Amino acid sequence: MFKTLSASVLAIALGTASYAAQCGNDASGFGAWKQAFASEAAAAGVGQRGLQALANASYSQSTINADRNQRGVRYALDDFIRIRLGSIDSFATQARRVKGQNAGFYASLEQAYGVPAGILLAIHGMETGFGRNMGNTPVVDSITTVAYDCRRAGFFTPHAIAALKLVDQGGLDPNQRGAAHGEMGHTQFLPGNALRYGVDADRNGRVDLYNQADAMASTANFLRQKGWQPGQSYQEGTTNFRVLNEWNAATVYQQAIALSAARIDG
Repeated sequence: MFKTLSASVLAIALGTASYAAQCGNDASGFGAWKQAFASEAAAAGVGQRGLQALANASYSQSTINADRNQRGVRYALDDFIRIRLGSIDSFATQARRVKGQNAGFYASLEQAYGVPAGILLAIHGMETGFGRNMGNTPVVDSITTVAYDCRRAGFFTPHAIAALKLVDQGGLDPNQRGAAHGEMGHTQFLPGNALRYGVDADRNGRVDLYNQADAMASTANFLRQKGWQPGQSYQEGTTNFRVLNEWNAATVYQQAIALSAARIDG
C-alpha cells in the first residue's frame, strides 16, 4: 500500500526540485532515460552505489501491468475483511501470537511513539501477512520504471531518488525485492518515506525495512510524525483514525485496522 508524501515536499526533502529526463510509455526509451536520470540523481546526492544500481535497473513490465490494472478498493467493509483477513477473530489471534513472541519490544514502541501494538500488528498483518509476503519485484527496477513512466513520473521520481540513496546507505540491497510499485519491507514503505521516517531500531547503523524491528519502529514513527495522539482512541471520528488516512487512503482499510487493533489489544 502507498505511504505517500507529496512530490513537491519530498523533492525538497531529498534535495532536488526538478526532473528533466524524458519519460516514456513503454520500454523503448528506458535506457536513454536512465542515462539522463543518472545526472539528476548525482546532482541530488546519490553516490556511486546508487548510480550503479540505476545503471543495472531493468524495465519492469510487471510493474506497468499492475499499475494499469489498478481498480482501487471498492469493497464493503465486511467483504474487505473476509477477503483480506478471513475474519477479525482469526486475524487477531495470529497478531496476538506474533505479539507474544516479543511483547516487550511492542511495549517499548508504544512508550517511545505512543502507538499501540494492535495498530502496528494490524498494519503488519494486512500489508505482508506478518512478513510472509513482502513482494517479488526488484525494488530498484519497479521504482525506476514508474518514475520513467509518463503517467506517474511526478509522484514516483522523488521515491526513485530515495531508493538510490537507500542503496548508498546500505538500507536497500540493489537486488532486494518488494511490491509492484517499489513498496518495501514488512509494512511496505515507499522509499521516500523509508528515507524520511525510517528508524534504526536494532542500532546496527542502517535502516533496513526488511528487518522487523526497524520496520515496526519506522511504522510507529511515521504515524507519530503524522499526528498520532498517544493514549487516545483510534476508532472512527477521532484524530488518530484520521492519521490512518496517511497510511492508506481507503476508508475500509482504515476501518479494518481500527477494528483489528481493538481486538488485538483487547
